[in-house]
Amino acid sequence: MKKIAILGSTGSIGTQTLEVARNNGDLEIVSLAAGSNVKKLEEQIREFHPRLVAVWTEEKAKELRDAVKDLDVKVVSGMDGLIEICTLPEAEIVVTAIVGMIGIVPTIAAMKAGKDIALANKETLVTAGHIIIPLAKETGVQILPVDSEHSAIFQCLHGENRSQLKKILLTASGGPFRGKKLEDLKNIQVEDALKHPNWAMGRKITIDSSTLVNKGLEMMEAKWLFGVEPENIQIVVQPKSIIHSMVEFVDGAVIAQLGTPDMKLPIQYALYYPERRFLPGERLDFWKLTEITFEKPDMETFRGLKLAFDAAAAGGSMPTVYNAANERAVAKFLDRKIAYLQIPEIIETCMEHHKVKENPSVEEILDTEQAVYEFIESRW
Repeated sequence: MKKIAILGSTGSIGTQTLEVARNNGDLEIVSLAAGSNVKKLEEQIREFHPRLVAVWTEEKAKELRDAVKDLDVKVVSGMDGLIEICTLPEAEIVVTAIVGMIGIVPTIAAMKAGKDIALANKETLVTAGHIIIPLAKETGVQILPVDSEHSAIFQCLHGENRSQLKKILLTASGGPFRGKKLEDLKNIQVEDALKHPNWAMGRKITIDSSTLVNKGLEMMEAKWLFGVEPENIQIVVQPKSIIHSMVEFVDGAVIAQLGTPDMKLPIQYALYYPERRFLPGERLDFWKLTEITFEKPDMETFRGLKLAFDAAAAGGSMPTVYNAANERAVAKFLDRKIAYLQIPEIIETCMEHHKVKENPSVEEILDTEQAVYEFIESRW
């Protein structure tokens, strides 16, 4: 039995991870953490019987303790609780499916405790890749990407000599507004942006996909995961989300990973790597597919993607600014406090306002995040 800890168990990735565990008989869920969804977490506790669970506030922890008082489970809270979830001695691999920079500290704690990381938290590498990648080498733990595109690249590189990698071709669906121009996006409402054509995801990541900021964050992740500079990462729009990403080698050969849009595949691959297991679900039918088309991303209309390359080029603390500004801007858009096109505007203004710190510590990363939040609240 492989023993699993999950950060963010009630979100999209977390619930699908539990579905993978449900479909297989040899994954034991030893600890779970969620934000505030006590009802859903209680259901998960009753089905999977973890020994330890965490929620963010002590108030929610008390509510959960009362709900599961008939069960043998310990309930903890706050950052200390997340760290306890990740460092539980019996846990072998930690699925980091929590959203936001809140995931950095527990991920580092898990790595120092010798746990492999099934990485679904983008912020960990975007803002702290310069800390995480050396730490992985130092501790000997594996970082196994759960994101669909990074899993595809990881699979394409399996068994290959990474020093012969020339370029990463990172695919994007183009989101719900593919082909539209700035004029078309002026009156976009929350409901419009949440209609992703291919994937069922959480609200924040769905908005990020519509602005292509998600692809910018993935580019910065790929830089750290695979040791490739941003100028050697090409974004390719592939509207059907059939090709999940590709790699090009020095001899010109291109290897791609294809499949139906199903997040359970990269989740299961990370949990069982290097083994492949049967996964129920739809299969690609190339007779029905008939064609796969490609487009160049429109970085003028979707300026969030261009700003990501600017942030990566600046390095240091700038990716933290990019990520934090986007996070707060998206939250304001979802709350209907700003217009859709103000999301990239806020990101750009925050980046222009920031003085880069080279090789920031975790404390400096979190301080930068807070400074960005305060700056946004003072202006919008």
